[in-house]
Amino acid sequence: MVEQLLARVQELESALAQRDQRIAELERQLGQDSSNSSRPPSSDAPWGKKPAKKRSSRSRSGLKPGKQPGMSSSSRSLIDDPDEMVVISPERCRGCDVSLAGAPESGRERRQVVDASPVPPPVVTEYQRVSKTCVCCGTVNTPAWDAGDVHGDVVATAGSPVRIGPETLARAALLTCGHYLPIGRSRQLLEALAGVDVSTGFLAGVRGRAARKLEKTFLPHVRDLLIGAPVLHADETTGRAAGALSYVHVACTEYLTLLHVGGRTKGDIDAGGVLPAFTGVLVRDGYAGYEHLTGAVHAWCGAHLLRDLRSISDADPVGQLWASAMADTLLEAHHAARAARDNNAEALDAATLARIRNHYLGALARGDDDNRDLCGQLPTEALTLIGRFRRFEDMILRFATDLTVPFSNNMAERAVRPVKIQQRTSGGTWRTLTGLIDFAVVQSYLDTATKWGIDKLHALRELFTTGAWLPPALTPS
Repeated sequence: MVEQLLARVQELESALAQRDQRIAELERQLGQDSSNSSRPPSSDAPWGKKPAKKRSSRSRSGLKPGKQPGMSSSSRSLIDDPDEMVVISPERCRGCDVSLAGAPESGRERRQVVDASPVPPPVVTEYQRVSKTCVCCGTVNTPAWDAGDVHGDVVATAGSPVRIGPETLARAALLTCGHYLPIGRSRQLLEALAGVDVSTGFLAGVRGRAARKLEKTFLPHVRDLLIGAPVLHADETTGRAAGALSYVHVACTEYLTLLHVGGRTKGDIDAGGVLPAFTGVLVRDGYAGYEHLTGAVHAWCGAHLLRDLRSISDADPVGQLWASAMADTLLEAHHAARAARDNNAEALDAATLARIRNHYLGALARGDDDNRDLCGQLPTEALTLIGRFRRFEDMILRFATDLTVPFSNNMAERAVRPVKIQQRTSGGTWRTLTGLIDFAVVQSYLDTATKWGIDKLHALRELFTTGAWLPPALTPS
């Protein structure tokens, strides 16, 4: 009887231990957010958001918020030719009530108010095509609609005799593509701010019209430039279209962006036309789909690794001390590399690099000790992460051994973030896959133009008049 009771007690203790382990794992999953997982910041619940200093892995710069001492200021200046002038002059003396008519002026101050003018009516240009019959041979001569005018290609298209001009096209594309607004709100804003009333069908088709123009010249040009870049950033994010899940892939640099849509296979990654021929340094996350790109030198995003380490450390700060030690090592290397770049150094000195590698290997050794003979979800994930750090050491520390390589892949993450913004404003999905593909094409153009300091409206105006603006080189000269 006693033996049966002891066996039963052991069984219950084992069940309780398993339950405690399961509860701890569920609590860890519940505590995940954008600071310790791959989830985007937009997925964080506002009522459960941690303070910024606990969520961010960035350290304090020591500077006060706001404009720094010595930095130039900017403010509006008075202009010499205002459109309207209002003079405020005293009529009678407030001391003796004498009229001041004809009194000498002793001072004058100027202040100006800058305001928007009322929306003017749209400009309507009429084109009349004249046919003439030759008196010699009787041939009827009719010119082409697009002969010698900035609106030529718009007038020449088949359809209604009343067309929408390129300026309105550019503004419509700015609202729907540049600011990610829904079609209905874009239509209301276009009428309120430009005085042009268009149909929702017209606005829905603007993105496709822009994409068709960009596919001819802009996309091939940017692909060729990106292939020759010394450092390239790559990433992917999900986009839901036509009731199915697709992926939007990005290849970008500081001055160029190229997005394309596909699945998540090797072939889908290569379909962008850049990565298969790329031979520089590819900064990316840990997705194994990039491993077939053997022509490139790979660098692992440090920000992703810090989030992985924080996930382990937050779950058991004392038992997984190695994770915080490894995070400190990565940040130490990041700060050393940034300081070296600021000093125009070509590489970290040997002593600093040796110390970083020492701390790196020491953290891994501590991780092995922390998780030896342990069972459960957390130790398993910790050992998997330790194995990743050990296997990909050169790739992870690429930013420290090659100062041309940045610490994180934030550049690519910023480039694909508009996909999530547009998806939220579109009700969580694109109606068609073509719509998502067109979005990727137009966003590539607008993001690249913005990186070059070109206003989005100006770039769209050029697209619908003289043709797509093309970046002249990989970087400004």
